[in-house]
Amino acid sequence: MSQPLILASGSEIRAQLLRQSGVEFTIQPAHVDEELVREGMLAERAPPRDIADMLAEIKARKISEKNPGSLVLGCDQVLDHKGVLFSKPETPEQAEQQLHQLRNDRHSLLSAVVICEAGKPIWRHVGQVRLRMRDASDAYIKGYVARNWDSIKHSVGAYKLEEEGVRLFTSVEGDYFNVLGLPLLQLLAYLTLRGDLQQ
Repeated sequence: MSQPLILASGSEIRAQLLRQSGVEFTIQPAHVDEELVREGMLAERAPPRDIADMLAEIKARKISEKNPGSLVLGCDQVLDHKGVLFSKPETPEQAEQQLHQLRNDRHSLLSAVVICEAGKPIWRHVGQVRLRMRDASDAYIKGYVARNWDSIKHSVGAYKLEEEGVRLFTSVEGDYFNVLGLPLLQLLAYLTLRGDLQQ
């Protein structure tokens, strides 16, 4: 990288994706009251896409203001099911409830990424994926949550497609990296175009 890059996220999967892509970066998670921002924007009837984008920008801007010489990458992912936004489950029971709501139906994942420099956004992208969950049995859902709680409690919708959660789905339409929470191809293309990554 010709300019230092900071990932304003504690997400291990996002860090792993960047590492595996050969991108050099450091990590400084941004601590933001996401629920407060989300609730305020929902009260204003903001679309899910705008909510994901705004949360990513707030995170990037917060770290960027403290590191004006670096590029700061802020990310957020929102799950939209019939206009209802899902958050990360707080308990195994809540995870089961979310999966019951999603089963045998479609939902969307919106993965936003914003780059800030000197406290100002200079690039942004929101990727969307549409997924259809199979009609999993109550017994399977209960067992799935019990087996995977330590991992899925960090994911909106209470599943991870890169793990056993793939068994919950019948179709995925869109870029797999967006499912993982980072529009990686678009990000790499932008950094290459800027000259931060080798052409």
